[in-house]
Amino acid sequence: MELLAFYNVENLFLPDPTPTHKLDPTNSGLRNWDERKYKNKLHKISHVFQLIKDKKSSLPFLIGLSEISGRKVLEELVQMQPFNSNYGIVHYNSMDERKVDVALLYDKSKVEILDSEAITFFFERGNPSREDYDTTRDVLFSKIKYSDEIINVFVAHLPSKREKDVNKPKRDFILKEIKSKIVEIISNRNESVILFGDFNENPDEKNLVEMLSDSSSGKILKNPFRQLFTEKKYSTYHYKSGLLFDQIILSMSFFNKSMELGFEEAYVFNVEEISSRDKMFSGRPFRTYAGTRYLGGYSDHYPVIIELRKHNK
Repeated sequence: MELLAFYNVENLFLPDPTPTHKLDPTNSGLRNWDERKYKNKLHKISHVFQLIKDKKSSLPFLIGLSEISGRKVLEELVQMQPFNSNYGIVHYNSMDERKVDVALLYDKSKVEILDSEAITFFFERGNPSREDYDTTRDVLFSKIKYSDEIINVFVAHLPSKREKDVNKPKRDFILKEIKSKIVEIISNRNESVILFGDFNENPDEKNLVEMLSDSSSGKILKNPFRQLFTEKKYSTYHYKSGLLFDQIILSMSFFNKSMELGFEEAYVFNVEEISSRDKMFSGRPFRTYAGTRYLGGYSDHYPVIIELRKHNK
């Protein structure tokens, strides 16, 4: 068995420098984000993966992460147990206004990175006569080799839903671009694809449903998290609403025994240890912050996991 995991880790930033004035803005945008809180956050995130290892007897060989800021936090994370410096990092600094990035961690004993790039997006703010652009988080692309298989991996954290969803056109555009690249990979090179993401959309929304099919060649991807959403399995919450924004989408090669790894199961890793201690929020992630109030938890998202079985070839 092999595991894939995606985890929005909720603002994994280095500690903020001590401000000159109390009301000065901080790099993280968090309240009193100091060394102690940062170290606790690193310990909490590493503990999540220790729990996965304890419960599943292995670590994911590929891990997509979102809401991390800079390579240093990743370097410190992979030095800790259970990674023990056995995991490599694919990361690029994005032009996001908060400097929030996505990243890929990989088991160096199983995975070779053949190529990688950051796919950057610029959006006009509304006045095309001025060079005034809005940026967002990059989509990370990596071409990897696992055993004798070539797998194309995308990691995305799409613009959030806020202010009557003004960011929907951006999500539409980004997903259209990703789909175009995936169609080219599958149609022309017949290679496998994994798409990790916090899509800020549920699996049954139009964008993600349309991602799965190509007009000429039919179904190209399958999203196992669509069924989980119908079963009310959620990875995060907004007020009273359960959401499954965090998903791992696979090319059909993982379902038709054409490659060494085949889909077995998908689930939200919502174990009690990383869930809220507050009875009012029972069954929800134990988050680091609630607004400006520091809670000292893990993240406001649960990780999502896919189990892959090894075919005998």
